[in-house]
Amino acid sequence: QVQLVESGGGSVQAGGSLRLSCAASGYPYNRNYCMGWFRQAPGKEREGVAAIYTGGTSTLYADSVKGRFTIPRDYGKNTVYLQMNSLKPEDTAMYYCAAHRALWQCGSLAADDFGDWGQGTQVTVSS
Repeated sequence: QVQLVESGGGSVQAGGSLRLSCAASGYPYNRNYCMGWFRQAPGKEREGVAAIYTGGTSTLYADSVKGRFTIPRDYGKNTVYLQMNSLKPEDTAMYYCAAHRALWQCGSLAADDFGDWGQGTQVTVSS
């Protein structure tokens, strides 16, 4: 059974940093996936933040987080992280980890492309 479990959310002041973790389990070892992070603030649509292809090193980032967020991966632990630096109040949202099978790369940050989702972890940035 495929499972994605997020952790690491919390509250931080603007300008601070947080690192979210997404532990994946149940995925066949010989298949490649696109693993991504999404966020949703109250009253807003779910937004793709970053994604990484497990078969290589290609990544995608939303324009709103480029230069501030990175998506490193620990291959041995089957874990993807979201390192968030220079946080802003507008980064406040519920953050979700998601995944889908991919042959060559992560094609986009469209939420509809991702079939597996974690339960989410809250990030709150105060000014």
